Amino acid sequence: MSFDLVVWALDRTGEPADVTAGHKRCVAGIHAAGAPDRRINAFYADLTARYPDRGVASGASPFVAKPLHVARDHVEMKLVETCPDEVLLLIEQLAGAHNLMLLDVQGGSVYPPQATARPPQ
Repeated sequence: MSFDLVVWALDRTGEPADVTAGHKRCVAGIHAAGAPDRRINAFYADLTARYPDRGVASGASPFVAKPLHVARDHVEMKLVETCPDEVLLLIEQLAGAHNLMLLDVQGGSVYPPQATARPPQ
C-alpha cells in the first residue's frame, strides 16, 4: 500500500478540476507529448537531490515505486505509508517554490501549496 501525491504544472488559469481530469488521463495511460515543464524538471531535481529515486542511494528513500513517474506536466510519487512528515513537508515546500498544484490521490483534494522560499538544502 502507498500514499500517493502528484504535483501538477498548470498555467495561471488552471483549476482543481483540470488536475483531476489530467490525473484520470494519466491513470488511463494518456500523456501530453513534449518536454517536461521547467517547473516539473526543477521540482524533480530538487526532490531527488534529497531523496534519490535511482541507484544504490535510493534504497532508503520514501518512495514505494522507483523511479518516480515523471511526465510533461506532472510528477507522481507513491510514498511508503509510514512516510515521515519531513518528506511530506519538503514535497509541499518544493511544490510551492515551483508554483505547482498538489493532488492528494487518496482524498481527492487538489490545492496550491503556500508559496515559500526555497527549502533549506
